Amino acid sequence: MSPVVVGVDDSEEGLRAVEWAAGEAERRRRPLHVLHAFIWPLLGAPLGPAPGGPPEGGLRHAAERVLAAAVERARALAPGVEVSAAMPESEPVAALLRHSHRAELVVVGSRGLGEVGGLLLGSVGARLGAEAACPVVVVRGPVTTGGPVVAAIADPGESGPGESEALLDFAFAHAARTAGTLMLAHVGAKGSQAGLPEEVLARWQERYPGVSIVQESLAGRPGKALTRAASQASLLVVGSHHRHELSALMHGSVSQAVLHHATCPVAIIQVRRPTGS
Repeated sequence: MSPVVVGVDDSEEGLRAVEWAAGEAERRRRPLHVLHAFIWPLLGAPLGPAPGGPPEGGLRHAAERVLAAAVERARALAPGVEVSAAMPESEPVAALLRHSHRAELVVVGSRGLGEVGGLLLGSVGARLGAEAACPVVVVRGPVTTGGPVVAAIADPGESGPGESEALLDFAFAHAARTAGTLMLAHVGAKGSQAGLPEEVLARWQERYPGVSIVQESLAGRPGKALTRAASQASLLVVGSHHRHELSALMHGSVSQAVLHHATCPVAIIQVRRPTGS
């Protein structure tokens, strides 16, 4: 069974990611795999205790404590979830990308470079969102299921047929498991009025009858508009077009903007356009 994978470091943001991931694994009835990438051996750093220092000192023992604390937090929050752990000697993004090929979902914190080397060096969430083989959730702000799920929907003139299917499927399923309310936030360069056709909405409503749907057209810059719309949300769902690996996320995209400014967790769903479009 594909697990929910969470990458952790020694920051508070990393522990919030564990909290969110444990809850999501419980909601999805999936196992949870906690990963702490141990990069120091690759850098040639001394790993053991300092000469004359306490035997529990050193980088390796510190990393093991980070991983153990994360596993303990996960098991306390979701006692019914099967929890496993790993500490690969690897660069963090590379380790998470490898795990993404067998994961249901990859979860990370928004930032954090703690005292023992840390996991998230600013662009980790963006890089994973562009390259991972599964959806990625970057946990920002408080962990809650009390607010609506907000999904960023491109205006029809700016997206191809069926381009939002994966994003909508993720957003509706998460709303069905948590809030019960889904805001479809239509974004476009000019903030034009938009909405999903009634027949499309009817199809999704039939699949997820317990989800209440609200449609909103957002004016202004999409990143800022979405951040405002999701100020009380439990999750903001956005798409990444996966163009030329990092280019879609590193040049002013909506995904990058909300990763820096959203006050709730952000889910990034790969939305691949058909070849030649």
